[in-house]
Amino acid sequence: MIGPDIQQAQSLELLQRMLDGDERALSKLITLVEYSPTVAAEIADHTSRRAGKSHRVGITGPPGAGKSTLVDALTMLLRSAGHTVAIMAIDPTSPFTGGAVLGDRVRMQQHYLDRGVFIRSIATRGASGGLSRSVRDIANLFDAFQKDFILIETVGVGQNEVDILEEADTTIVVLTPESGDTMQAMKAGLLEIADILVVNKRDRPGAEALMMDLEGMLQMSSRQGEWHGDWEVPVLSTQSDHGVGIAELLESIKQHRLAITESGVLNQIRQQRRQAHFIQLAVEEIRRRLQIGVSEMSGPLGLLFSKVLDGELSPYSAALSLLEDREALAAVLTRR
Repeated sequence: MIGPDIQQAQSLELLQRMLDGDERALSKLITLVEYSPTVAAEIADHTSRRAGKSHRVGITGPPGAGKSTLVDALTMLLRSAGHTVAIMAIDPTSPFTGGAVLGDRVRMQQHYLDRGVFIRSIATRGASGGLSRSVRDIANLFDAFQKDFILIETVGVGQNEVDILEEADTTIVVLTPESGDTMQAMKAGLLEIADILVVNKRDRPGAEALMMDLEGMLQMSSRQGEWHGDWEVPVLSTQSDHGVGIAELLESIKQHRLAITESGVLNQIRQQRRQAHFIQLAVEEIRRRLQIGVSEMSGPLGLLFSKVLDGELSPYSAALSLLEDREALAAVLTRR
């Protein structure tokens, strides 16, 4: 087993090699970051100094909407324009290994030998919002590696899977003409998170009707606000397996980037991203320390928890009591 000091030295060495342009070091560092919050914390300060140049594009939508094919076609167009691309494919978690089911990397084999494209499959690990903690850390690595575009494809959106909004500079929602997608858009709040709406598989019946429905819903929605600025969401159509409509999609991405940069919204998005990351990490660490204190059943926290177990206090009352008890709270926060 590798000790923490050796692991730290390895991660810093890999980080330096990565910053020098070593793609193999980037791959190894991603693995360390994905499985070790300690390593992620160690390199965070180093990567944040170089972050901010990449444009992060989130691609989300119901399963079967053709997101992977769309990402593949968009990557081809970006590469033909000379842009470098990193792809994060958020795949389902294997029930046996806990790792990602590598569907997207199999489908994108044509980019395998392209040094300008880096593809990584990442497991959801049960994250309720569709994105695990490591997604943000790995995106920062790609940013520090100076990739021009980072494409983040979610596993398939549901009512809670809208975390992509906090990670992407531009969020694309992909729908298909099949029945039910309009209702899916309403239920999942996709109109609120979308910067660009795409009706994929436009050759299928119902595509034009869906586009009209979406345009009508946008006119009635109140999604405009601080997060999106004055950007008017376009409704585009594509047939990604034939590359149809992809050029128009890329142009909309670039127009959105320009609009939010000039209005200052991009800076607000990235500030809110750092704030969300801070809160997420703080909550995770407090939870970890709480669990240690509860398992040890000692000190003020142990006494409080024993009252919960005996039914003397409700969990709600105990939680409020903990927050108001400086001694018990300090015991939690200072625990390692």
